[in-house]
Amino acid sequence: MDTTYGHAVGLAVPVFLSLITVELVVDRIRGTRYYHLADALNSLSCGIVSTGMRVFFGFLGLFTYEWVLAHWAPVRLPGGHWMTWIFAFVLYDFCYYWQHRFGHTVGLFWAAHVVHHQSEEFNLTTALRQPGTGAFTTWIFYVPLALCGVPLGVFLLVGVAQLFYQFWPHTRHIGRLGILDRWIQTPSNHRVHHAQNDIYLDRNYVGVFLIWDHWFGSFQEELDEEPPIYGIRGQLRSWNPVWANLHYYWAMAKDCWYAGRWRDKLRVWIAPPGWRPADVAARFPKESYDPVRDFSRYDPPRSLALSLYALVQLAVLIAANSHFLTLLPKQAAWLNVLYFGFILGGLMTLGGVLENRREFLLLEAARVAAAGIGVVGVGSWFGARDPRVILSIASFALASLAWLFLSAKRDPARTKAVEAAA
Repeated sequence: MDTTYGHAVGLAVPVFLSLITVELVVDRIRGTRYYHLADALNSLSCGIVSTGMRVFFGFLGLFTYEWVLAHWAPVRLPGGHWMTWIFAFVLYDFCYYWQHRFGHTVGLFWAAHVVHHQSEEFNLTTALRQPGTGAFTTWIFYVPLALCGVPLGVFLLVGVAQLFYQFWPHTRHIGRLGILDRWIQTPSNHRVHHAQNDIYLDRNYVGVFLIWDHWFGSFQEELDEEPPIYGIRGQLRSWNPVWANLHYYWAMAKDCWYAGRWRDKLRVWIAPPGWRPADVAARFPKESYDPVRDFSRYDPPRSLALSLYALVQLAVLIAANSHFLTLLPKQAAWLNVLYFGFILGGLMTLGGVLENRREFLLLEAARVAAAGIGVVGVGSWFGARDPRVILSIASFALASLAWLFLSAKRDPARTKAVEAAA
């Protein structure tokens, strides 16, 4: 269990959420409406899933890095020398380029990375929309740093620095930046990367230094005559963050199952995204898709009250996730799994609430009822035994049930029409 990663995320989350709030205020002042509630909440939900998966499975990459560093590195670079840090930062960026490029050109890696591209908006919440299954694969691309003798601590801090840098380019509120757009990752360059237009597809992979895209022929500048259309070509059309992480694996598994030739069964996993065996494509054809012609934003109708309910509940789950991260080194592993399982279940049911699906409204009611009954019955909330805390959680659960019941009774189509008229 990677408690170091959990601690780092716990420190970063308030900073990221503060910047998202600033961007949202700017968005409302300018009237640009680059934020849509369900899309933003789903991106934040995916970020929580990613955090949990890295907490539980991040040790795979750390263990491998330490082992390679101890047994295969011909030299150990001094962690206290400034040149080690510069070398590590540049090499990390180079490795990130290839990790990112393989994430777009190999089906198995795309199945993880696709989560980051599913948002049909482009704002700072998109930066937090990270894959959960990436914990199993992304570490492979950073083994060269261990082979070069970069100390583990330097590697981790350089990775955090890259993470922070890559947050700010996820915005539409910063335009072109002149010469900077030719040398480093900027919002303009990253808007290109997230677009599904033909001319922009699979371009601008870098984390920081644009030299890698120039060298390896993957650079494309943003064009005024070609506004980016965000999202993926096989639209997710779901607000369930778990399905967001699994849907492309499922699509590949089905193609693998139905493929007649063993060679095609293997190729499904390593071919570029979109490749399908000829016999499977003939048996289960997919409609042609042109983003300029066919794109429509996914946003099922729901009442304003239901939208606000989801917003409040996600805020509570974000707070619960922060609490979970602080408890990681303090409580038993099974309690950590139980706590994150509760958070994960909440994210899944809220996704269904945002889709206004009756079965998920019932599951959400069961979830909040179980939380209220459980905390009263046990007399604590994962170590918190203060009666005021117990009473607050139970009261919130009761209020949530009432809110959910009243919200679900409203007709979303009528509400939408009334709100539009207002």
